[in-house]
Amino acid sequence: MKQVFFDIDTQRDFLYPAGALYVPGAEAIVPLVERLNQYAAHQGIPVISTTDAHAEDDPEFQQWPPHCVAGTLGQQKPTGTLLARRVVIPNQPGVVRPQEIQEAQQIIIEKQALDAFTNPNLVEVLSILAPERCVVYGVVTEYCVRAAALGLLQRGYRVVLVEDAIREIRTEDRDRFFEEFRNAGGEFTTVAQICGERVEAPTKS
Repeated sequence: MKQVFFDIDTQRDFLYPAGALYVPGAEAIVPLVERLNQYAAHQGIPVISTTDAHAEDDPEFQQWPPHCVAGTLGQQKPTGTLLARRVVIPNQPGVVRPQEIQEAQQIIIEKQALDAFTNPNLVEVLSILAPERCVVYGVVTEYCVRAAALGLLQRGYRVVLVEDAIREIRTEDRDRFFEEFRNAGGEFTTVAQICGERVEAPTKS
């Protein structure tokens, strides 16, 4: 079965307490995201990593505190979540090279809004990779993870959510999304089930 892993917005500003828009407890999933990305690389499964890449005056900052401004430390992904052969796809048309996509271990999709599909190149990248199953994890569960998972389902993909490799801001919003996702045909899994071995999640401090 041809798969694509979706690593959603695992960036320093979201993952760590010093980040500009820290998701409480998100640092606990970093080793799990690293494990999933490395597992994908070893299995020849492409990883699509979405990343916010905001300008200093992006409209989104009218709703959220400034975060993930392009070129800042907070906009970066943790080193362990990066794969050796990667390509960055900016949010502008005409930049996708099919051979480059096919050869990359990791395709980084930049965006300036919650929904990864606001980068028009994502549809083309998926067309090139033609996955039969999309495995989704990252942050924030009820926002960008939700938008990616439901967007993939709406486009006819089979979608599996790695429920121990995501982190939410509000539990009640996560639960509402889980019900919405399940009703739309989404499936749930864990890191251990994906990687075929026992993986311990770090406990929250």
